[in-house]
Amino acid sequence: MSEILQKLWDNNILILGIWETVYMTFISAFFSYLLGLPLGVILCVTAKDGIRPIPWLNRILDLLVNIFRSIPFIILMVAMLPTAKFIVGTSLGNKAMIVTLVIAATPYVARMVESSIKEVDKGVIEAAQSMGAGSFRIITKVLIPEAKPSLTVGAVISLVTILGYSAMAGTIGGGGLGMIAVTYGYQRFNNDVIWICVALTIIVVQLIQEIGMRIARKTDKRTA
Repeated sequence: MSEILQKLWDNNILILGIWETVYMTFISAFFSYLLGLPLGVILCVTAKDGIRPIPWLNRILDLLVNIFRSIPFIILMVAMLPTAKFIVGTSLGNKAMIVTLVIAATPYVARMVESSIKEVDKGVIEAAQSMGAGSFRIITKVLIPEAKPSLTVGAVISLVTILGYSAMAGTIGGGGLGMIAVTYGYQRFNNDVIWICVALTIIVVQLIQEIGMRIARKTDKRTA
């Protein structure tokens, strides 16, 4: 074990890096779904074949989502630093990175949600409409419950994507394993630190995927 790696281990810097990575990932995912879930539902509901078509609103939201999704994260992250400073008072540290992560991940989450909602059987929706259910009731009692397994799988994919984003945040003042890999590994030419961070990231990703997929299987009525 190299001297730098031993120092990181003795000072619990690696443990702190894992915690910061998980913390940023889950907090960012929470706020991304807080914004992205209703956005994805609106995109689906207001589409031409949705339960409440509103073409002009759908086109505007669709354009905004496409614009933000088309910007590479590293560029979007730098561009949104003034916004992060305005919201949390600083453009450095994990709080600022969470703001940029939420802005970057929300359009991605919205697309994942929209795709999941569109998988719901049209027959189930038509049956609810024939019984006089309104749009809000169809969304809350039919669309979201029926799409729950797909939404769960989408959430797992989103979490892994946000975790990848959080690693890049380490290049501009964020914490976590990405910062450790860049600061103690790349900048000090220590490959051991880089590969340790890679291995720890893989372990975190595998845990997220395993737990998430188990939850998805339990919520899927077809495999119950």
